[in-house]
Amino acid sequence: MKEKLKEHIENLIALTDDEFLHILSHFSFENYKKNDFLIQEGEQVKNCYLVVSGLLKLVYDDKNGKQHIVSFAMEDWWESDFSAYFSQTKAKMSLQCIEDTIVFSLSFKNYQKLSAELPKMNCFFLEKSNSGHIASQNRILSFLTSNAKEKYEQLLKQYPLLFQRVPKTLLASYLGVSRETLSRLSS
Repeated sequence: MKEKLKEHIENLIALTDDEFLHILSHFSFENYKKNDFLIQEGEQVKNCYLVVSGLLKLVYDDKNGKQHIVSFAMEDWWESDFSAYFSQTKAKMSLQCIEDTIVFSLSFKNYQKLSAELPKMNCFFLEKSNSGHIASQNRILSFLTSNAKEKYEQLLKQYPLLFQRVPKTLLASYLGVSRETLSRLSS
């Protein structure tokens, strides 16, 4: 599994074997079962996660008890309640397994240490952060400018594997439509 982490990082920056061993020492390797929570709303967010295998959902529960899917995270994706992680505050969202999931976990303390000790990791983290920010902005723009059918088609085109792995109820929540609307769109 450590090779997956090395390959993931080396997609953006070159590492010596010693540098990788140093980086690896800052991560934890964790296994979770379907429906387990990695983060629960109201808890302190100590870690961010790189998905090795499996699938996660980041959810926000509104005042009326309605669950909103903020994002999904599958293999090779990073996920956390990043606002709470970087500000070291309590989670406003929950991170839950949709499938049995294996992750590399990085504590905020170890994130800071890695960034200070190995400047090239700053470049790596910045690139990952920028990519995530761009994806979030694109999703917001899509929601502001696209109708339900266009949102559905964009998601299908961009992430076809999600449609094989995620229950339609969750896809509907992510798209901001009812389950019935999603069924009509997918017919």
